[in-house]
Amino acid sequence: MIIGWCFICIFAVVINEVSLDVTLVGFTGSSVVLPCSSTEYDLELQDINVFWRHNGSETIYDLISGKDSVAGQNPRYKNRAQTFPDEYLRGNFSIKLINLTHADAGEFVCLIIHSSDSKQETVLLFINESTVEKRKNSTEPAETESDQRNVLLICVCILVPVIIFLSIACFMIHCRKRTSAPL
Repeated sequence: MIIGWCFICIFAVVINEVSLDVTLVGFTGSSVVLPCSSTEYDLELQDINVFWRHNGSETIYDLISGKDSVAGQNPRYKNRAQTFPDEYLRGNFSIKLINLTHADAGEFVCLIIHSSDSKQETVLLFINESTVEKRKNSTEPAETESDQRNVLLICVCILVPVIIFLSIACFMIHCRKRTSAPL
């Protein structure tokens, strides 16, 4: 019985840790907010270090002793990673990535180290091509669809009057045969 309860408790903790992972989908050229927060209250910024990493090694943004640090930042993220300093005291250390590219896809890790605790959050980011990019890169299909609609509209505009004309002609022929037929 005790072993069963221990198993349930361990399983609940493992499920809780795994559920902290977040999966997001972004689009090329747009921006996305990667969430990261601490549940600690009464935060003293000088006691907090936050490290954002991409695919395990690329430095995106660091917050050391409560101060922003881009000293070791990967050049790909220069002027593309933004934080929310007004939210630090509330435990929000999310970052916003702007002008997304396909190279931004992958695993982002936020490690919060506080004097009394540490926490790690993982965000999986998938990048899809934006609809604007699709239209820029493939103008041919859009023109083809437009051409197909125009051809269909022309066919309908021609066929409908022809069908109406033939129907009226058949009706008139049928009426003449009826009136001229001997009884």
